[in-house]
Amino acid sequence: MEWRDQGVILNSRKYGEYDAIIDVLTRERGRHTGIVKGGFGRRHRGSIQLGNEVTVTWRGRLETHLGTYSVELAKARAATFLYNPAKLAALNSCCSLLSITIAENEAHETLLDGLLAFLDALEVADNELAEWAPLLIRWEIGLLTELGFGLNLDSCAASGRTDELIYVSPKSGRAVSREAGAPYHDKMLMLPPFLKGNSENITITDLNHGLALTEFFMERHMLGPHSKKIPQARRMLRDYIV
Repeated sequence: MEWRDQGVILNSRKYGEYDAIIDVLTRERGRHTGIVKGGFGRRHRGSIQLGNEVTVTWRGRLETHLGTYSVELAKARAATFLYNPAKLAALNSCCSLLSITIAENEAHETLLDGLLAFLDALEVADNELAEWAPLLIRWEIGLLTELGFGLNLDSCAASGRTDELIYVSPKSGRAVSREAGAPYHDKMLMLPPFLKGNSENITITDLNHGLALTEFFMERHMLGPHSKKIPQARRMLRDYIV
């Protein structure tokens, strides 16, 4: 069997001395794994970095076999962020989350398009965290939604109000107004203003609240049930936002 597709490298690891096993989010076949002969040799090493856009040709006896990839580099994303550790951590976090949360061989064009859109925005954004970290948090909310765990941040779960929404219920994933949530303040997750359309004067506190919000629900719905943990790259992001 043989097929050809475009996608993004989500993961690469050594297989033997020079070969590599790569995880690619492809447009038509979803997340798919294969071997790259000589992948960690001098010729191919730069092509299989996380976040790189590639065209891959897969060959194998059966669709269910691991098979081998030939890889053509389309855009070297990883090199773009090489000298910006925070942005590089964001790229690695997105790729790692996709690699461990989406099933193999299930098409997720929405996730691929969302990833490419985020990486495009990350590339042109200023280095200030307030310029691009909200985009990452929105991307993570989109990941939750695509996998069936969307948050409802439009109206209060208790009253139906659409104003003064400052909390999110950890039980329902729905927004809660200031008044309704006040008695349960210590148990609530905070809803940062930029997730309600107010993108002015985003603070470090807002970013931490946003990252804590998505991290909670990713661990609860996507990772915990499968005995998986938040990727190290995602944890590192919290270290940059201080």
